[in-house]
Amino acid sequence: MSSHSYKRFNGIPLSILDLAPINEGSDPAQSFKHTVDLAQAGERWGYKRYWVAEHHNMPGIASSATSVVIGHIASATQTIRVGSGGIMLPNHAPIVIAEQFGTLESMHPHRIDLGLGRAPGSDQATAYALRRTLHSSPDDFPEQVEELQAYFEGNARVHAYPGEGLSIPIWLLGSSGFSAQLAAAKGLPFSFASHFSPDYTLPALHLYRSQFQPSAILDKPYAMVAVNIFAADTEERAKWLATSQQQQFLSLRRGQPTALKPPIDNIDEVWSVTEKHAVEQSLLSPATIIGTKETVKAKLNAFLEQTEADEIIVNSQIFHHNDRLRSFEIVSELME
Repeated sequence: MSSHSYKRFNGIPLSILDLAPINEGSDPAQSFKHTVDLAQAGERWGYKRYWVAEHHNMPGIASSATSVVIGHIASATQTIRVGSGGIMLPNHAPIVIAEQFGTLESMHPHRIDLGLGRAPGSDQATAYALRRTLHSSPDDFPEQVEELQAYFEGNARVHAYPGEGLSIPIWLLGSSGFSAQLAAAKGLPFSFASHFSPDYTLPALHLYRSQFQPSAILDKPYAMVAVNIFAADTEERAKWLATSQQQQFLSLRRGQPTALKPPIDNIDEVWSVTEKHAVEQSLLSPATIIGTKETVKAKLNAFLEQTEADEIIVNSQIFHHNDRLRSFEIVSELME
């Protein structure tokens, strides 16, 4: 097994979620350099895993070819686990994902995680461009997961080489109750997207834990919860850094996604009262934490008490690379 020695915050591991942001005025090549730099730093600082997410048709997110990015990160690091948070399975033939992750696991043994989501990660036109048909829908997700598992187990009519016989941890990701129930029924680890769906966090975790069926993979539930953290050396700077993500959510709400914008001094100048309310609903405390090390520690503790998470994965959509590194470094200083 990989000998990655990760640290803990209050007894649980912390991990990193990276959307490989494309900054305004920059390009994906720069995003990937930053991603590798952050992954290497995260490994040094004691984070347990580093996940990238599949999104399409988004000018501010570079991780659309998720498996390729995972291979790049794993090659540039030694021990940290690298995976998908997540692969949007309805976009792909399950055998292709089995082969891609079988390839990754063969190259980087015991370091690859396969997190699966059921949303398209895009709009209808993009979903059609990816699939050439919309016959498959998120409702087919349970069958697709079953098919994918069969390739790894070698029980399918067609064989996935590489892939067959490899034990790659499969996680189900969710922002509602659907994947929580499926993860519970299949005895799989579950990761919840509190960082953009805070209202559903506790109901989804309750569903998952109360319905959990032990499996060969897990004998008890294991829940990882995502949070946004903007940590800085002053409260003012942390609040200022958070305006980049607020602008990103505002552009999504307006149906005009943009590259990640630099922070601004007064966000109230760019949104209406209604828009402000809508964005803040998605970025609600306690799943969005903004402040100094002391503030982050107190709020992360409170969030942990509330959710009883087994692991926390941190998303930080911060424009300036040095500020982003510093934010993850501050969080790592809370770990033992």
